[in-house]
Amino acid sequence: MGSSDKRRVQFRASEDLVERTDALATVLETDRTDVLTSALREYLREASHDDDLVQEIADAYYGDEITFEQLRGLVGHEAAANFRVLKDRLDEEFAAATADDLDG
Repeated sequence: MGSSDKRRVQFRASEDLVERTDALATVLETDRTDVLTSALREYLREASHDDDLVQEIADAYYGDEITFEQLRGLVGHEAAANFRVLKDRLDEEFAAATADDLDG
C-alpha cells in the first residue's frame, strides 16, 4: 500500500479529544482528518526513536507477530535490516541447538 492509498478508519474517542481536535482544525484551517493523520504520523515517528518501544517492536518481529515489512514501516529500513540479520542468526542458532539435542 503506497502513501497515496487511503483507507477509512473508524474509532471512538472522548468527546473532549474530538472537540480539541476540531478546535485545532479550525485554527489550522483544515479538517479533523488532517489533524488526526498528522498526530498519528508524529506519534509513529517518535515511537521509532523510543528505545523501549523499539525493543518491543523487535521482540514482536522475533516472535513472528509482525512481518518484516511492518517492522520496516515502524523502525525504518536500516534498523529493520539489522533486526532481520539478528533474527536470522538467532533462528540458525536455535536450529543448530535443536539438531544437537536430537542427535545427543
